[in-house]
Amino acid sequence: MLDLGLSKMALIGVVALIVIGPEKLPRVARTVGTLLGKAQRYVADVKAEVNRSMDLDELRKMKDTVESAARDVESSVSTAASDFEKTWQESTTTAQGALQEPPSFPEYKHPRKKWRLKQGAMPHWYKARNGVRTRALSGAARVAKYRPQKFN
Repeated sequence: MLDLGLSKMALIGVVALIVIGPEKLPRVARTVGTLLGKAQRYVADVKAEVNRSMDLDELRKMKDTVESAARDVESSVSTAASDFEKTWQESTTTAQGALQEPPSFPEYKHPRKKWRLKQGAMPHWYKARNGVRTRALSGAARVAKYRPQKFN
């Protein structure tokens, strides 16, 4: 902000001491310090505002470029879609001319199985030998069956 060296500061201090006097010098120095602080904050605020406006300008430019790119993509997609629709219409009209009758599928034939009348094919002697359960056990019977044996 101000380019003041040490010698200039000392000269200003001596002149201020002579002009103001030693009694009022501390109060004047405090006032000058607060004013310098306010000035520095004001300059910092102005710089920040300038930076913000520059950033906003850059963002606006970037937004414009993105919008133009989006418009270009949209126009290319719409032209591609219209070309596809035209070729689709042409191909379907030629395919419809080639296909006169719909394809035939084989007719469904019922298997005529009587699954409700099916009998169990496993003989009882086989079930008894292999331990296949034929009747449900109650809870107490199951506990008694699998209870470990006592050794006397």
